[in-house]
Amino acid sequence: MTETAESKTRLVQGPGLLLVWVYGVMSVGAVSRSVFQIATDYDAAPLAHTLSAVAAVVYAFITYTLVRGGERARRAALVCCAAELAGVLIVGTWTVVEPSAFPDSTVWSAYGMGYIFIPVLLPVTGMLWLRRSRRDVAQPAA
Repeated sequence: MTETAESKTRLVQGPGLLLVWVYGVMSVGAVSRSVFQIATDYDAAPLAHTLSAVAAVVYAFITYTLVRGGERARRAALVCCAAELAGVLIVGTWTVVEPSAFPDSTVWSAYGMGYIFIPVLLPVTGMLWLRRSRRDVAQPAA
């Protein structure tokens, strides 16, 4: 079943617009960081630089799905936000417990401390917004 323009879930409205903006900024930051690190110093910390590139792809994909809108995009963004949160928690814990495994930091190191903890807060905020947007579609205002 395809969605018409009228039936598409609007994700870029209200707080969703701020969410798209922050994900967009994080995409640019993570892409810039990972491209620079991979191009100039990949051999020094291949795992850290690869994880920064993975974060960049995740941020870009979530930004795209939020802008695209629709129920399929909302579900894809929700799954990706959950995976992003898992990644932040795993990598964040790993970098705190075994810092020698990461000679260079990643976007998700220490739960995103280098990015003012936005990487750990963003997926939680995103999942809350995406769940709320689903309820709004399921129960439209009269």
